[in-house]
Amino acid sequence: MKGNAGEPMGQPPYGYIKDPDNPKRWIVDDEAAQVVRRIYSMTLEGYGTEQIAAQLEKDEILTPRAYWLKKGIKRPGKGKQQPATKWNSSTVTKILSLQEYCGDILNFKTYSKSYKNKKRLENDRENWVIFKDVHEPIIERSIFEQVQQKRGKIRKRRTNEGEHNMFSGLLVCADCGSNLHFHFNQGNPEIKYFNCSNYKGNRGSCTSTHYVRVDFLEQVVLGEIRRLTKFASLYEDEFLKAVIGHSQQAAETDRKLKEKELKALLARDEELDGLFERIYEDNVSGKLSDDRFAKMSRRYEDEQKELAEKIKKLRSEIEKQSSQAMTTDMFISLVRKYTRARKLTPRMLNELVEKIEVYNAEKIDGVWEQRLRIHYNCVGEITIPKMLPLPIPDVTVNTRKGVFVNYTPAEIAG
Repeated sequence: MKGNAGEPMGQPPYGYIKDPDNPKRWIVDDEAAQVVRRIYSMTLEGYGTEQIAAQLEKDEILTPRAYWLKKGIKRPGKGKQQPATKWNSSTVTKILSLQEYCGDILNFKTYSKSYKNKKRLENDRENWVIFKDVHEPIIERSIFEQVQQKRGKIRKRRTNEGEHNMFSGLLVCADCGSNLHFHFNQGNPEIKYFNCSNYKGNRGSCTSTHYVRVDFLEQVVLGEIRRLTKFASLYEDEFLKAVIGHSQQAAETDRKLKEKELKALLARDEELDGLFERIYEDNVSGKLSDDRFAKMSRRYEDEQKELAEKIKKLRSEIEKQSSQAMTTDMFISLVRKYTRARKLTPRMLNELVEKIEVYNAEKIDGVWEQRLRIHYNCVGEITIPKMLPLPIPDVTVNTRKGVFVNYTPAEIAG
């Protein structure tokens, strides 16, 4: 079956076309591929699917279906008649979900109940057959993984005036867990800030506003990222320990044990196939009675059924652990990528940071302090050993007349 031979079973997605010299092979369609890369890049810069769709429409970029029609590429399905540049967020979402852009072939993503029924049904992912690095990638695998990490996690919010901020969707209240919403001072629009969306003064239940200035956030987060990159470059062994941690070392040991167990189960499954053939031959030759053959074959079949369930479960667990290891490696490479960063950008923020817990400012020994806890993508919190000469960012912001707030990492103040 060609689906098991690494040949694509369906049409190439937007960004690829069939090779004229070999229809079983996909090649990059440069014009469409540029749009695909742009969509992934905008996602990492913090744009949502609706914003991306709106921008593509504004720039008069043809939708995939309109593009194929213009190029004379036949595609099944009629689809609704709509303007050639009217992008939908669902189209953008689809493009962001396709692993094929990494160079892979994914077969058996859908199935039909019978050859008489042409309706295609979604297949469970565990039943897909994936062949990696078959054709030229449009999106680097690390970029694809980053986008999958971000999709569904960030809910971008604008002010009533439509202004967008790169921290939107990343800030959560350390006390109630609600998102912080973006605002700016009506009297002085240059002062931009976030506060808890669940604050009781706004008909919520949180007892404090958790007010935090955007300029304060920018300085703190850039300072912590630069501190992290110095940690990675100057103290590599300690950095790897902090990122990977004892729990991941234990997970790696557990993964190896599971792989060993899987190997044994597969060997037993193969052995049972051989045993079944043997008793079948013995039954045919008369060495084994029909009654005895029926009992033994039933026992072997029951064992194989049980083995199949165990093998399926183990493979799923191993794949999950392998994916976690890969994302950790990806984070390490990203940290090194920003070693010379001098300015915090939306892309840097979205690639590195999963969320930031914001505590309400407190007055401690006569000094106002605000704690933040940064959770990084793939790895969570990272604690830099106190004995290393990597000072905490010294950030102080005058939030109101005569009131200065200093930054303090949550783990120190806690």
